[in-house]
Amino acid sequence: MKKILLLVVLIAFISCKKEKIEKAKKPNILLIIVDDQGYADFTPFNINTTEVATPNISRLGNRGTVYTQAYVTAPVCSPSRAGILTGKNQFRWDKPASWGPGLPGNVKTVAEYLKEAGYATAKIGKNDLGRNFHKNNVREYPLNHGFDEFLGFSAHAHDYWLNSQKIKDITPDPFGTSALLGPLMHNMGEKSYDEGYLTDIFSDEAIHYIKKVDKEKPFFLMLSYNAVHHLIHEVPKKYLDKFGVEEIPNYHPDSLIAYGKKKAGTYAAYYDTYSRVGDLQSDQLRKYYLANLNSLDDNIGRVLDVLSEEKLEEETIIVFISDNGGSPLTGSSNAPLTGGKYALWEGGIRVPMALVWDGKVKPNTIEDTYVSATDILPTLVAAAGIELMDTTLDGRNLLSQTDSERLLVWKWRKNWAVRKGDWKLTNAKENHWKSEPTQFYIAPIVDNKELKLFNVNEDAGERIDLALEHPEIVKELEMAYNSWYKNNYGKF
Repeated sequence: MKKILLLVVLIAFISCKKEKIEKAKKPNILLIIVDDQGYADFTPFNINTTEVATPNISRLGNRGTVYTQAYVTAPVCSPSRAGILTGKNQFRWDKPASWGPGLPGNVKTVAEYLKEAGYATAKIGKNDLGRNFHKNNVREYPLNHGFDEFLGFSAHAHDYWLNSQKIKDITPDPFGTSALLGPLMHNMGEKSYDEGYLTDIFSDEAIHYIKKVDKEKPFFLMLSYNAVHHLIHEVPKKYLDKFGVEEIPNYHPDSLIAYGKKKAGTYAAYYDTYSRVGDLQSDQLRKYYLANLNSLDDNIGRVLDVLSEEKLEEETIIVFISDNGGSPLTGSSNAPLTGGKYALWEGGIRVPMALVWDGKVKPNTIEDTYVSATDILPTLVAAAGIELMDTTLDGRNLLSQTDSERLLVWKWRKNWAVRKGDWKLTNAKENHWKSEPTQFYIAPIVDNKELKLFNVNEDAGERIDLALEHPEIVKELEMAYNSWYKNNYGKF
């Protein structure tokens, strides 16, 4: 009897120990999303000019795999971030294929999957799903779709310097534009910062989270920067000095300056003035952008350093991605890609992306097979040991294999595109920056032709339309897109 009892205890002990080991095997996850970074400004690609220096972002390339043909699901932030968060093309439920897809209750997020698997979950930074801004009682708010903690803002953009209750109280329109100012949202309340630069603040809070989080369970931290989005000139002075540009006074409602055509005193007028070519000349824009990018890179380095200090490097997956292509109106460069933010040309939807996992992902590796931002969710949940049953996911697990012939589709307002293999077909006609070009913008070759076909593996800049030479491929891709559209578009 004693032997049987001892055997039962031993089995229970081994089972318990095995459970703890399996639990310990689940990796921590750090998902870094940056805002509007130019394709050519991602140093691991080694295609950028010498003026771009981002040694900490380069560390990610040295430690893992960088994807030269990574696509987001939209050329602007709100729908793109919805695709990253859900592993699905957001136009599955967003019938207008709009700026604001929102987040339906029946669409599960990566945070919800990981939380169910025992992860501590937190989001720091920009929360933008295009609807229900500034509210914490809606599905789009992070605490209501899988995150235990949130600190940041829920809108398209936020002032980098003005993060206090004091400035909000004296501003006529603190929420009067797509960008806002004032305190950050913090869980179900707010947190005011009388001093500090927003990129620094987000990094400080991420470092604090990593240090304080319960190490007995894995964590998922989504660090969602708003750099290098407008307002691009708002950067600490040491970076402005480094790139030789002058400080521009921060907004204040008592300013006597009339911003643009709008009266002084409104934040919307200030934001409008400094978010376009005009008051900031195109030659200045690039320098402000590089200063902003340099600050972002230093902050990413601080976060990577704390993982090392906490001895978490080897057990943490890191994913880095930009939410869409660089905007010409911030001075970014997408070379050699055509176009940029707001368009389905390659410059709007092909983005920097890296995946790091020591011992599991080969370091210092370039992957040229095209992939999708929707692949992030299935990759991370698979790494956490979660079996996915959702057949409507558009993403695939990057840790298993990539597919050089998969079908990718895009729907953005009235435009659409489809890629399969080397070929991309699109009805895009727009050139958003015709009236305000910058020297870093590669304008599309626009005509009135309905469908254009490019071999984007050989012609990433989409300079040679091959539709007339390959009508059979045009027909094949058009049929593939129409079939996907008929069976999936707006079905949620």
